[in-house]
Amino acid sequence: MDILSLLGIVLAFAAILGGNLLEGGALGSLFNGPAAVIVIGGTLAATILQTSWPVLKRACSQARWVFLPPYVSLEDGIGKVVDWSVKARKQGLLGLEGLADREQEPFARKGLQLLVDGAEPETLRNVLEVDLQNREQRDLESAKVFESMGGYAPTIGIIGAVMGLIQVMTNLEDPQSLGGGIATAFVATIYGVALANLLFFPVANKLRGIVRERTRYEDMMIDGLIAIAEGENPKSIELRLRGFLQ
Repeated sequence: MDILSLLGIVLAFAAILGGNLLEGGALGSLFNGPAAVIVIGGTLAATILQTSWPVLKRACSQARWVFLPPYVSLEDGIGKVVDWSVKARKQGLLGLEGLADREQEPFARKGLQLLVDGAEPETLRNVLEVDLQNREQRDLESAKVFESMGGYAPTIGIIGAVMGLIQVMTNLEDPQSLGGGIATAFVATIYGVALANLLFFPVANKLRGIVRERTRYEDMMIDGLIAIAEGENPKSIELRLRGFLQ
């Protein structure tokens, strides 16, 4: 569990609600059903319209990374590569076959299998970099979905505000109905701006950060596997890969 993500969301909405209370406002004034339907429904509709089903499905799946990010540890990765290099130095590349079968990470397993199959270092790099680039591109597309939602939400909020004002203008002769229209107008704007800046944009940036960290890890893994293929000394490989920690 990413405690910082949870803390950030709690603090963001606590600040909005707490500030409203400090100004003497009532919590109920910030809850408006029509405004929520307009902003949330409109934002989702616009996002669905622009996004293909595979990208949307992947984005929904990766949203959990905000709180449950995939485990990535450069230290652990370096340790694994060094262990592989020691085994390869003692038993040859074929000695890695058992490790490849037991490896949990698909990317590392593919690299180990290529080593066992005797792939040349350049071939190894080309194959793994294609995998890395394709995976990175798909993950970044998921982040862009939330970025798009952050762009749409304030605009939809303005639409909600205009619709509320239209309701006010068409019911000027009925003072009792003016309050609902005015509330929808202002609360819709708050919903749009708050969702964009307190949720959608931060989620998009969080996902990008996770993607960058995974890419750095897999770049490190590629360098380590190529060093093994070239027969480098395990100590030299460790010193080389520790450069990724800086």
